[in-house]
Amino acid sequence: MEPPSFTRRRGLQLAAAAAGSLALGTGRATAADTPTPPPSPYLVGRGIADITGAAAESGMMGYSIPDQQTAGIHQRLRARAFVIVDPASGNRIAWCNTDQGILPFAVFQAVIARLTALYGGTYTEQNVSVSATHTHSGPGGCAHDLAYNLSIGGFQQQNFDAVVSGVVEAIAAAHADLCPSTITLGRGELTDASVNRSRPAFELNPQADKDVYPLGIDPTMTVLRFRQGTTDVGAISWFPTHGTSITNTNTLISGDNKGYAAYAWEHDTAGVRYLDGSPAFVAAFPQTNSGDMSPNLNLEPGSGPTDDEFENTRIIGLRQATAAQQIHADATVPISGGINSLLRFVDMSQVRIDGRYTPDGQIHHTSSGVIGLSTLAGSLEDGPGIPGVIEGTPSPLAPLIAELDAAVPQWLADEQSPKTCVVPGGLLQATPNVIPLQLVKIGQLYLIGGPAEYTIVSGLRIRRAVAEELGVPLENVIMQGYTNGYSQYVTTPEEYDGQQYEGASTLFGRYTAPAYQQEFAKLASALRAGNALPLGDPPPETAIGTLNVQTGVVLDSPGMLRTFGQVITDAAAGYQRGQQVSVVFVTGHPKNNLHRGSTFLEVQRAHGDTWTRCLDDGDWQTKYRWQRTNTVTGESTATITWDIAPDTPPGTYRIVHNGDAKNGLTGQINAFTGASRPFTVS
Repeated sequence: MEPPSFTRRRGLQLAAAAAGSLALGTGRATAADTPTPPPSPYLVGRGIADITGAAAESGMMGYSIPDQQTAGIHQRLRARAFVIVDPASGNRIAWCNTDQGILPFAVFQAVIARLTALYGGTYTEQNVSVSATHTHSGPGGCAHDLAYNLSIGGFQQQNFDAVVSGVVEAIAAAHADLCPSTITLGRGELTDASVNRSRPAFELNPQADKDVYPLGIDPTMTVLRFRQGTTDVGAISWFPTHGTSITNTNTLISGDNKGYAAYAWEHDTAGVRYLDGSPAFVAAFPQTNSGDMSPNLNLEPGSGPTDDEFENTRIIGLRQATAAQQIHADATVPISGGINSLLRFVDMSQVRIDGRYTPDGQIHHTSSGVIGLSTLAGSLEDGPGIPGVIEGTPSPLAPLIAELDAAVPQWLADEQSPKTCVVPGGLLQATPNVIPLQLVKIGQLYLIGGPAEYTIVSGLRIRRAVAEELGVPLENVIMQGYTNGYSQYVTTPEEYDGQQYEGASTLFGRYTAPAYQQEFAKLASALRAGNALPLGDPPPETAIGTLNVQTGVVLDSPGMLRTFGQVITDAAAGYQRGQQVSVVFVTGHPKNNLHRGSTFLEVQRAHGDTWTRCLDDGDWQTKYRWQRTNTVTGESTATITWDIAPDTPPGTYRIVHNGDAKNGLTGQINAFTGASRPFTVS
């Protein structure tokens, strides 16, 4: 049962909706119902690192469209980490959130290996949690699962290394930053940053579940506030909405709405400049149960609140940042108690589920992972898939699929009913059957680390199972998806029957969610009792998972009578605030040097005889676009734009491009720099 304060909030929210006004859409914080003991002292450290992969000719992870290849940067991708230590017990956790589409187990495994090399047994798979924001605008190919690399052209070692190195650097920075700290908790609601994109499936749930979410969304935002002494040093703000404000036609790398939310708080409010050393403040915006939560409020890709995908990204991100800062300011509930964590590997293809967790009270079981027909349709509200394929059951294409597809054994198709089965990913070792499940305790707050995308009701049921096992309030249990691995979606059995996109992407059959309820309840029981559980066998490595068919950079050429860094189209002599500067340079391939922790562009301002960087390729106002102009000779251009903000100081500026070119004969890569003419902003 929800605590009374939650029920009162729901009543207010429902009344507001009935009146045609979402009164709580600004993310108002709520007061604690009962007093809590004074906070226990912790050690807390924070860190940020760049995890941006190849900015050109790399498939993007999220929409599964082979033609969606990176061609520049709007904002850089980052890993944001916190290390929390309980001095009383010595227990600690390293928690990290990444601007990534998914967090493959291969990345998690490599992070653990590198942390072990650095710190011995201090950090293990038991006490490290790495999750993804689920942006759909980042380079992919980081998994060892063929299904998640297929549209990208296979495994991309360069992107993989960028993510793993960045996560390790962020955690290492947090480790080095450990100081005596306090942690406080705040909660609030945000109702204008998400909409239920799978309402037909949601409506199949029992009324008691739907009553928890009268608007069809989960508006809950939970914020942890970290202070070293009297100084605010960071925040984690959990809230569910998909990273799909930017559409599947975009080719610029972006952290999407959650990336912008973090940037707005860190850069615009806290004054963080990412290239100027250790950040004073780290603001992470992880997901919870966002499986059916879309940021496209008009239920069309790139639509709502406006019809501009980048403006939507900014608005939905800013709404999250504003709500989080309001909750953060009133976060007065002390976090107190111990730190603990448990992880185990579970073969989700053969879980026998007790009747306590199933809708009919009977024993059921899961089966090997299968991708359904409606998966190929995509989510029409966020990113449509194959034309002509529609969501739902019964599918008019089901008889044709049955005739053509002999890859799915009949026994498995029967187990997965009513799904129209297309690809037996588990049997083909293209999708994982074995996945990591984790439970993390931070004082009185518990994080369920799940390697999937959970709908709001499946998340609710898993939270209930864990809260009941622990004997704690439901609001103290968070369903954190996209954690330590990835295995597509989790719907309730009732939602599964509707075979919308999310149901068809629920790999292990109709009783996937009950299996998660049971297995996470086992973790909760062990954590409460202080018992160890068998770790289990990790997912097996498959050779097919690391195949790559994408070619690397062969050579770069500036073209006839040109040099690298040369300006092709220069800036004008002067601009007004609100105008856009655009400069085109001769360049090399961005894969020659990712410039991780650096930048492909700089907006510099003159101070006497010196030039000072004021913007880079991680800033919202700039865009770096790469284009291959001659595939035979290897010629390419970089177009750098700067949208001059209204508060830009008047002065003299220039645009600088930093690039690298590969010699086709020697293979040597040489750095170069080009600069536009000086221009005035007035």
